[in-house]
Amino acid sequence: MKSRLPQGYGGGKSDMLKKFQDMQKQLEEKTSEIENMTFTAASGGGAVKATVSGKKHLQSINISPEVIDPNDTEMLEDLIISAVNEAMNKVDEMTDSKMSQITSGLPFAGLS
Repeated sequence: MKSRLPQGYGGGKSDMLKKFQDMQKQLEEKTSEIENMTFTAASGGGAVKATVSGKKHLQSINISPEVIDPNDTEMLEDLIISAVNEAMNKVDEMTDSKMSQITSGLPFAGLS
């Protein structure tokens, strides 16, 4: 029994190598694109906003003065953590989305 590659992946080793090289170039371009983006998320109804780069570096935190209560620092800490984590999740979601556009047609896509 002959093994078959999905349509578009025939043509021998050199053709397949070219396709993988093209895919690698696309992945590098998408990675660079994401790294140059910024992602902002808020918590507490917008009271705390966090902005991170596509490289997952925290760039800024904005805190509304009305949520600063010296007697309840724990609430403010929770709002900051929540906003930062949500901004990081946005980076992950964008990365997954961009990369799946490139790898979705590969014969091994979806394998774990």
